[in-house]
Amino acid sequence: MVKYQERSRRGATGNKIHSAHKKRKSRLGRNAIETKIDDERKKIIRTRGGNIKIKAYSADMINVSDVKKKKTIRVKIEGLEENKASVDYNRRNILTKGAIVKTKLGSVQITSRPGQTGQINGKLLEK
Repeated sequence: MVKYQERSRRGATGNKIHSAHKKRKSRLGRNAIETKIDDERKKIIRTRGGNIKIKAYSADMINVSDVKKKKTIRVKIEGLEENKASVDYNRRNILTKGAIVKTKLGSVQITSRPGQTGQINGKLLEK
């Protein structure tokens, strides 16, 4: 289902606000992609101007940057430690930017937006 991102046609008191124009295609949006920990599943979506977004519906690998060693390693995600975005995301194991995941290297904070870029990047947290 398409989301329409326009202000309400009703005012705060319930009065009707008359629009100067009809609905526009540029005002359409989409539902948020809630990336989960599972086998990798992506989808390419055409966006405005003919550009593309790669939506990651699920992922099991993360690109971990070790700032001290100045190296990036691709490792498997073992589980979600914490997601401050929502307590429901914690319960449902949904990956968003800022979430902390467990890997064999230690705790990693996600720095990319998986639902927008299609990949998961993160930085290794100090112990």
